[in-house]
Amino acid sequence: MTRILIVEDHTLMRMGLRQALVHSPFTVVGEACDGEEAIGLARRLLPDVVLMDLGLPVLSGIEVTRILKHEFPQIRVLALTSHEEDESVFGALAAGADGYCLKATTGTPGRLIAALGAIRDGAAWLDPAVADRVLRDLGRVSSTGVASPLSEREMEVLKHIAEGLSNQEIAEALYISAGTARIHVSNILAKLGVNDRVQAAVRALREGWIT
Repeated sequence: MTRILIVEDHTLMRMGLRQALVHSPFTVVGEACDGEEAIGLARRLLPDVVLMDLGLPVLSGIEVTRILKHEFPQIRVLALTSHEEDESVFGALAAGADGYCLKATTGTPGRLIAALGAIRDGAAWLDPAVADRVLRDLGRVSSTGVASPLSEREMEVLKHIAEGLSNQEIAEALYISAGTARIHVSNILAKLGVNDRVQAAVRALREGWIT
């Protein structure tokens, strides 16, 4: 059973989240109502996934995410917020959040459970309402200095992936065949340990490889 820590400052929202997960493969092991309490509980309980509100008192959810991912990189973090602003989206992902989910999603428990499942299994998850913007605006995030495992040519392909180009469009931009572009994309996914192009782009955002 996957162990979940809910971090949310509104009592009714915490109750709703807990209820949404009753008949799911997730078990809630703790609840925190502010950033400081969230860090303390995470250190003590070592949950598998943290469901993280961003608008927290004491410490923001972005700052809590940054601290937890530094101390416990194995803990997966799903940002849960009502905010769609670029500052919130990019701030959470740059801090290390493994996914970004809008609170409106909680009205459909199946989608929330799917998001948590993706995060648990090591994939990235972006709410459809912000996914396109993330891919379009990756270049706004500064570098973290983390080395990329990709070759120079693969980095060129990754940049075009982040721009939303298809394999054929990448081939035309780089003057290579569509088959070669497809091989590069497959190699990029394998090296980054991700399942699809969106996850590759999110990884590039998090590590600051796109400038």
